[in-house]
Amino acid sequence: MNVPINPFKQALRNREMQLGLWSGLSSHVTVEVLANAGFDWLLIDTEHSPNELPMVHSQLQAITRGATHPIVRPTWNDAVVIKRLLDIGAQTLLIPFVENAEEARSAVAATRYPPLGVRGYAAAARASDFGRIKDYPHACEEQLCVLLQVETPTALANIEAIAAVDGVDGIFIGPGDLAASMGHIGQIGHPDVVAAIEDAIARIRATGRPAGILASDEKLARRCIELGVDFIAVGSDTGLLARGAEQLAAKFKNVA
Repeated sequence: MNVPINPFKQALRNREMQLGLWSGLSSHVTVEVLANAGFDWLLIDTEHSPNELPMVHSQLQAITRGATHPIVRPTWNDAVVIKRLLDIGAQTLLIPFVENAEEARSAVAATRYPPLGVRGYAAAARASDFGRIKDYPHACEEQLCVLLQVETPTALANIEAIAAVDGVDGIFIGPGDLAASMGHIGQIGHPDVVAAIEDAIARIRATGRPAGILASDEKLARRCIELGVDFIAVGSDTGLLARGAEQLAAKFKNVA
């Protein structure tokens, strides 16, 4: 038995644009519904969602019924948190709020076993099919994908240094926190924020690393695709449910 191939990582290497959706509803039922909706990847969020480890475990199990690749966002760039997500089978992680090369190296080290990193060893975790993948500790690195989120002017200034860290598989722009840190909270479409995003995409691509972003605004999403992003989330399950419910209610509300 071999370590499962990571199709998302392969696609990034081949420069095949990957279309994604954000999942914040923290439900294995929702994830199962979305797993065959046509997206290449689904972000299982734990930073800004009421998601805990057993729930993420269930969501990873549910998504195996579909063709969509799960990406898990930890609560923070924390080696213990990352270790636990890897052990339950996450192969691709989006690590938030990385601002410099040192933090990038810490993130990568959390995904590597000694002597290359600090990941703790477990003999029979779900990641190794409960010990059935005998060479898992030696073979897993090739299929792990480490994406780092840059979301402040400081982080953007350090894009080249972050990209130069060995083991970084992609750099993801977080537009919400970027806008807030630039003094434009809630205004992702502000001209200064858009200009910063466009510059960041160009600089990430110039380093040779794949560039990603969350862009739920259609105009911004299409602009980012035009600029050559390699992976992009174009909405969220929470947004789809909330806006869809509002639109349906509005159609029939106060109808005589």
